[in-house]
Amino acid sequence: MQPLTTEMILVLCMIGVAVFLFVVEWVRVDVVAILMMVTLPLLHLVSPKEAFIGLSSNAVVSIIAVIIIGAGLDKTGLINKLVAPILKIAGKSPSRIVTAISFAIAIISSFMQNIGAAALFLPAIQRISKNLKIPISKLLMPIGFSAILGGTVTLVGSSPLILLNDLLVPFHLEPFGLFDVTPIGLALVISGIFCFVVLGRFILPQGSEETTGESTGTVERQALEVIGDTYELSTPEDYTHYRDPVKVSDLRRRYLVTVVAITEPPDFKIISPASDTIIRAGIELVAHGLEKDVQRMAEGEGMTLKPSLEVFKNDVADHASGTVEAVVAPRSSLEGKTLEETDLPDRYQVTPLAIYRQGETYRAQIGDFVLRVGDAIVLHGEWTRLQLLQREGSLLFTTPVDMELIRPEKALFAGLWLAVALTMILVFRIQLSVCLMTGALGMVITKVLSIDEAYHSVDWRTIFLLAGLIPLGIATEKSGTAAWIAQTVLAATGEVQPIVLLTIIGLLSTVFTLVISNVGATVLLVPLVVNLAIAAHADPRMAALVVGLATSNSFILPTHQVNALYMGPGRYRSVDFMKAGAVISILFITVMIGAIYLFYGV
Repeated sequence: MQPLTTEMILVLCMIGVAVFLFVVEWVRVDVVAILMMVTLPLLHLVSPKEAFIGLSSNAVVSIIAVIIIGAGLDKTGLINKLVAPILKIAGKSPSRIVTAISFAIAIISSFMQNIGAAALFLPAIQRISKNLKIPISKLLMPIGFSAILGGTVTLVGSSPLILLNDLLVPFHLEPFGLFDVTPIGLALVISGIFCFVVLGRFILPQGSEETTGESTGTVERQALEVIGDTYELSTPEDYTHYRDPVKVSDLRRRYLVTVVAITEPPDFKIISPASDTIIRAGIELVAHGLEKDVQRMAEGEGMTLKPSLEVFKNDVADHASGTVEAVVAPRSSLEGKTLEETDLPDRYQVTPLAIYRQGETYRAQIGDFVLRVGDAIVLHGEWTRLQLLQREGSLLFTTPVDMELIRPEKALFAGLWLAVALTMILVFRIQLSVCLMTGALGMVITKVLSIDEAYHSVDWRTIFLLAGLIPLGIATEKSGTAAWIAQTVLAATGEVQPIVLLTIIGLLSTVFTLVISNVGATVLLVPLVVNLAIAAHADPRMAALVVGLATSNSFILPTHQVNALYMGPGRYRSVDFMKAGAVISILFITVMIGAIYLFYGV
């Protein structure tokens, strides 16, 4: 066996330093990756060109492009249309949402790169987290792990499995078919999702309201606690029979509930209706208030409270409208006037929900409230209208106006450029990064996204994390360290049963894929394990298959592309991946070996 060289010792030390810093988190993981990028050429373990090759690698450029494509699809609402039926089935239960989306992303990952599927779903998951007030840390890791597991369902689901048949050619072994791995992959997906459903509360970071898809300011959270949320109701056909007319202002006074949208027969919608608008029979309306107050209004007025927004789901959904707080500015034109006199609903189509003054909250009859400098007004309206009011300058907005406006008119272009990219990949066999960047560029040219929005959508921490780890993988292979580790471990196994040998190969592949790329680990290990299996009178095809599958068992460290992508938005620490990843990794090897034994009789 080849003895350790100075270069090998240095590489092992660098791997140890990287893993140590990942664990203790003295610096951010992307800074650790940049440290590797700079230190390796200084130690002459890689050339300067190899040190920075990650920034232009096919994988990293592909990730940048697919993130931009995913942002474009989300910007036009296409991803929401895909996720909507899933959410309709799952409801508001975090476990059902995780199960439904995880199955969907696993199936998609079985036919496309799992990083692509993960990037496409990221904006939708963030929106779900924000809308349903579910900590994003409870969603992203299970869904991301499912994307990785989905890559094991078919032979084109991950790069190692795509390479597998080519690596078997020199040994004249029978190639695997497209769906030969499907029973094993499905078993891995189902067991992984089941594990998170059952053990999620123990192995996942629990997060808080502040770790939803978009953090919310303290003042805004207090405002939402006081004024509640939006609910859609309908009035009965006999609502106006035998009673005096009921106005929008009457509902506010009686129930502390504000009507923010209403329909007028036959199908005309009014956003931010005036206080003297009459509530008619057989219409839909959206009320903003505490749930108990809205329920009290529904019972008292004989209205039907709907379980979710239906008629107004696109008009007052979070992507179209929202609630902000604004303060009456010094020398404002609103000072000394009542809200009725300011006529905000008519001029800007925004609805005042409450007023804060000197620690007191006022919700009833605020139309007659004389405004003073420093009064804080909670407003609800469409983002475009709130932006107009902000530019007018009479109010100082203390919470940001959401600029993420959906562009459904660009949905056709977004879908077109996604189809172009996929066609280039599947039909013309052009390099992945070129295909995906073509789709991303097309979205910018057709104004699905502005170039600034495209830049902003990319999590550059993820990019530098991946780019910095690539030269570490190059150094591990180039110095012979990877081969030395493999030979040392395999030589120590001696003569064992085939099932034990496959388990050892699975463990070895798992360790390798944590420190070098899964492609690099596959290329290095397949020739070694095939020769070892032949010498041990075991099935060499199964030994190679274990490597192809186990190099997807990359959950313990955020070194896999999907883990790196989700680490920033999920606000995960390396310890979070170690805690959940250790359980999933053990489960992965157990289920993989069990399924191979069951389906292939090893």
